[in-house]
Amino acid sequence: MNIQLKLLATVFISLATSVAFAQDEGTSERDELKIAALEALISAPPDRALPRVRKILEGNSSDEVKESALFILSQIDTPEAQTLLVETARQSSGDLQVEAIQMIGIGGQAAALSELTSIYEVSDIDVKEAVLQAYMIADDVEAVLEVAMTAEVDAEFEAAVEMLAVMDATEELRSLRNRPGMSESLIQAFIISDDSEMLLEFAMDGTNKERQIEAIEALGIVDRDGSGETLVEIYRGSDDEEIREAALTGMLIADYDEG
Repeated sequence: MNIQLKLLATVFISLATSVAFAQDEGTSERDELKIAALEALISAPPDRALPRVRKILEGNSSDEVKESALFILSQIDTPEAQTLLVETARQSSGDLQVEAIQMIGIGGQAAALSELTSIYEVSDIDVKEAVLQAYMIADDVEAVLEVAMTAEVDAEFEAAVEMLAVMDATEELRSLRNRPGMSESLIQAFIISDDSEMLLEFAMDGTNKERQIEAIEALGIVDRDGSGETLVEIYRGSDDEEIREAALTGMLIADYDEG
């Protein structure tokens, strides 16, 4: 992810957080003052900002205030700040934990990102998804691929390959194509990443009929130039009714009326 996109993600999350605070009727005037004071620290030197952020995170402030503190913390480029961010991600729970994990992604520090692996391993699906999002924000394709390669639960594999597709990690997705029992998830990922070449390979491969049918229909969704003619060729070249029906479905999806 280039620096412009990373900054855009940072600004988006910051604005979304600020809007949420403003709309939350439960946010007290005292909390609003704390949040405003924290926002003023965005340009302060680390030795001034970090102690104040730490005091907020270790104190009894509301989650809204602490989430604002986490954003400031993610912008402090010191080992102490990253250590505090990781500690918060590891020891907190609920929305605050998710926020801390996302801030690690925004910070993009390798040392902090590497700590997400152990958090992922012991967490529920919501926190696991937050970790994948942090990897995406930090453009850490290798970390997401590692999750996909080691996933033992279908839902975890599906979430990882979907994230790889969003990240346009074409070669990494292709390296998973022989993963047994996961063909549907991969087909969906190839659709998201617009990988017609890989879909065509599966569509022409008769060694796994279920995967072949899914890929044939998916060609109609991707609808690259020539996909319609390819689907006609698949239809004409097969005497299997299910394959022919999949080819017709693909043409229908692609609005290939001529075919």
